[in-house]
Amino acid sequence: MIYIQTTLSLLIVIALGFTVFYSFRHRREQDIAYKGLYASRMNIAMGIMLAIIAVSQLFFFTDSVARRIFGTVCLLLGLFNLFAGIRNHGQFSRLIAAGGAEKDASRAGGQRARRPDKRA
Repeated sequence: MIYIQTTLSLLIVIALGFTVFYSFRHRREQDIAYKGLYASRMNIAMGIMLAIIAVSQLFFFTDSVARRIFGTVCLLLGLFNLFAGIRNHGQFSRLIAAGGAEKDASRAGGQRARRPDKRA
């Protein structure tokens, strides 16, 4: 039992470290696409951390109503953050991959088609 609690505590600290790391990367990044990618990774790490906190609160301590409510709220927030982070990570990864292909084409001499300006 103590081994499982120690492992969960270690996983919480690791997830917290990733959350802080990607938070700093997100705030220092200038490119919008990479900024969103780091924010989505931060959401994934935060979601995992909240889910682990919820599991530890719901299953490994004395049972009380307040502990059950706190664990349930953490679980719901964690699952929402995890879902939103995975969804946004896919979108920003595709955006970066498309942007990288356009940059490579422009370096090779290819021209991107410009949209006509609607201002008259």
